[in-house]
Amino acid sequence: MSRTCAVSGKKALSGNRRSHSLRATRRKWNVNLQKVKVMVDGKPQRIRISARALKTLKAQSNG
Repeated sequence: MSRTCAVSGKKALSGNRRSHSLRATRRKWNVNLQKVKVMVDGKPQRIRISARALKTLKAQSNG
């Protein structure tokens, strides 16, 4: 299972880790994925969703 948000499609970003001497090695910034039960087509389904997308969905449902 890939580290991708089921709602927004966000994926891990890559870049360089920089030491004090500015030596570059590759690193990854993973998405903050949470396993959440969400109603999809009237059925509860467990999906992996990013924390930012979850916050947005909660704000829309409460508003």
